[in-house]
Amino acid sequence: MQKSATMRSMQELLEHIVEECRPFTAEGKLAAYIPRLAEADPHQLGAYIMDLEGRGCGAGEWQRKITIQSIVKVAVFMAALSEMPLTQITRFLSLNATAESFNSLSDLEKQNEHKPLNPYINSGAMVGISLLSGRLEQRWEKIFGLLQRVTGNNELTVDEAAFSSEKATGNRNRAIAYFMLSTNVIKDKDVEAMLDVYFRLCSVEVDCKDLACFAATLINGGINPLTKKEAASPEACRIARSVMVSCGMYNQSGEFLVNAAMPAKSGVGGGIMATGRRRYGLGVAGPAVNQYSNSAAGIRVLERLSQELDLGII
Repeated sequence: MQKSATMRSMQELLEHIVEECRPFTAEGKLAAYIPRLAEADPHQLGAYIMDLEGRGCGAGEWQRKITIQSIVKVAVFMAALSEMPLTQITRFLSLNATAESFNSLSDLEKQNEHKPLNPYINSGAMVGISLLSGRLEQRWEKIFGLLQRVTGNNELTVDEAAFSSEKATGNRNRAIAYFMLSTNVIKDKDVEAMLDVYFRLCSVEVDCKDLACFAATLINGGINPLTKKEAASPEACRIARSVMVSCGMYNQSGEFLVNAAMPAKSGVGGGIMATGRRRYGLGVAGPAVNQYSNSAAGIRVLERLSQELDLGII
């Protein structure tokens, strides 16, 4: 721990950093293309940090719920890893970074096999859902159950208004899904039903503590620090975290790695979860997002925490 962190408690440090970074909310905008997200408070900013013993603290509006959005893609990927080896998954899904947006169609068109470039973009998550065994409702239960285990929260719920909003405005996702159906990358003939699972997963409500616990579980070899129970396999956690390094922050992943040097996954709802070395899980929420759809102030909070607590992996 850096000198500045030893001079005051972790709680004080976190509170100081959140308030120091709050002005950066003005640099972002709400993701208004999903009407439900346009209802959020653009000045909201919260953070939570959890160690591997389950001890933690929060600052700002850390208890205020957001929808998980693309952070759930880590759980989708981990669910697929629990059912099949990575070599089988990579027949349908690559593990490479992209310079395009998370909802890009051009990446799919450019690839010879039309495979999504990584599991943390929209097309990649759809493939992950499609790869799972069972009926669609069973696949939903597998992923949602995994999400409950890694967050240590059995009371997770879906924001039904967000789900309806996502479904009503999700035509670009429909285009992506039908394109992958036409190229035999996904198996589900009922594309609309598969998309309902995807939209519903993105609409799960979480707070910063949930995200911090998810991250702490990833660096704790799949053992949830709160419940002390195995939530996922060590190998699934290792692979999921590795891909977060290069692909977790959309097409801002390289810049974030330079400035914060932590594996992280963001969502357009303003949430980010990050893993600080093998010491802390971090969760932040700030609905005002930048041009890359990452929380404008949330990124600044993580950069500052990385600097103060020496959490970078590089």
